[in-house]
Amino acid sequence: MSLMELRGLTHVYSQGTPFEKTAIDNIDLTLRHGQTVGLIGHTGSGKSTLISHLNALLKPTAGTVLLDGEDIFASKASMRAARFRVGVVFQYPEYQLFEETVFADIAFGPKNLKLDQGEIDRRVREAAAFVGLGEDTFRQSPLELSGGQKRRAAIAGVLAMEPELLVLDEPTAGLDPAGREDLLEKLFHWREARQASVLLVTHDMAAANRCDRLIVMDHGRVAMDGAPEAVFARGDELTAIGLDLPAAAHIARLLRARGIDLPPSLYTLDQLTEAILALWRRKGGTPC
Repeated sequence: MSLMELRGLTHVYSQGTPFEKTAIDNIDLTLRHGQTVGLIGHTGSGKSTLISHLNALLKPTAGTVLLDGEDIFASKASMRAARFRVGVVFQYPEYQLFEETVFADIAFGPKNLKLDQGEIDRRVREAAAFVGLGEDTFRQSPLELSGGQKRRAAIAGVLAMEPELLVLDEPTAGLDPAGREDLLEKLFHWREARQASVLLVTHDMAAANRCDRLIVMDHGRVAMDGAPEAVFARGDELTAIGLDLPAAAHIARLLRARGIDLPPSLYTLDQLTEAILALWRRKGGTPC
């Protein structure tokens, strides 16, 4: 069931001037309820411009954005409603913190929804718990938090609005491997608990290969759209447009180049390990 549809979406910056640039060009996409989608592409491919249309922060030059079949740009009221139903967390969201306390920052969105104080309190506490932020931080200034805590507080502020679609732009950028894995686990847990949809913009192929679906952008257009195994099987095309492969897919590609017969759709370490063990067994080996 579709949640959001993009039809012929185009955005041109500085239109009619010598600096005119088409950032996204005639994009058709459907985002479904309950789906986790990875949006990948090289720098300048149009990812950030695309997601800025999903909650009406940018108005398209041409095309429409439909949320449950309704044009989000039809009126000021529909644009405002979209901003509560579609939560966008931009890259380095910790720089968006501005309230005096962590609690007030997380509560900012729910307050704008005109909720009563009891509901605001519930949402703040649940959102903070989802991202692993302790209630002992609620009275602190956001400026007193560590870098990782600031990121969690900013994400919690969007989660507290309980969006139907959560859009995250490079949420793991700058985090160490343990921090990246912990944050992703919490976000996927939130999605499952809320039965919401998630659009994850990322250069992290380890994060991308955990999504249900991948959309690859190149020069403002959709170059690929499919399950991770189908997308990562097109390794030559991905590297040609400047993208990395997951470590397992890259290793499998190198092994195939050496004549080792491996399936084309390996993209996780578990899949690669099992494929190598299966090949070993076929050749009569006995793994330890």
